[in-house]
Amino acid sequence: MLSVKDLNVSYGAIHAIHDVSLEVNDGEIVSLIGANGAGKTTILHTITGLKKAQSGSVTYNEHDLMKTDPSKIITLGMAHVPEGRHIFPSMTVEENLEMGAYIRKDDFSSTMKEVFERFPRLKERRRQLAGTLSGGEQQMLAVGRALMSKPSILLMDEPSMGLSPLLVKEIFSIIKEVHKQGITVLLVEQNAKMALSISDRAYVLETGHISMSGPAKELLSDEKVKKAYLGL
Repeated sequence: MLSVKDLNVSYGAIHAIHDVSLEVNDGEIVSLIGANGAGKTTILHTITGLKKAQSGSVTYNEHDLMKTDPSKIITLGMAHVPEGRHIFPSMTVEENLEMGAYIRKDDFSSTMKEVFERFPRLKERRRQLAGTLSGGEQQMLAVGRALMSKPSILLMDEPSMGLSPLLVKEIFSIIKEVHKQGITVLLVEQNAKMALSISDRAYVLETGHISMSGPAKELLSDEKVKKAYLGL
């Protein structure tokens, strides 16, 4: 479904991403784990067209994303839940969700109903300004807003960041539920243990390089991964 090959990305003189290649197959949850500053977010931004690469390729269902305007990429069935949520604080919860459906020409009321069923707290707060929500509720809103576009693949950037352990478990349960409904997931996470526990495959990114990759269960039991990312 998604293929990144030999990707190189720079910020001025800083070569941030070095020959990165990864694949996400239809129906998978694939995690990209690594320390803060390793380049995970840069890779997502390059996939979605927010950052331009110096070389390499990004293809999604045979579409060349490096030649596609970011505003068009979402119309191909890809949605991005950004790091830091980036909800619209001065708009209501319902208005934020409507923004997620802006590309749709059909009646999206049934999708709104599904989002409210998945996130009852958002339904309770549908008339409330999004900026007054708790961190966990804002993360739910960011996920719900992405689901409003009816994506085939969901790119999630640090969904557990800044949340309490209880809310982290809830967010990962939501990711699993979304996946069960047929949505492919590319998950960027610092919480390696939780990410690997729900993933099919994973890649380990270290200072812009893919250092390891393989089935998530194997990486979860790998001694190097344990020492570097699992605190063991």
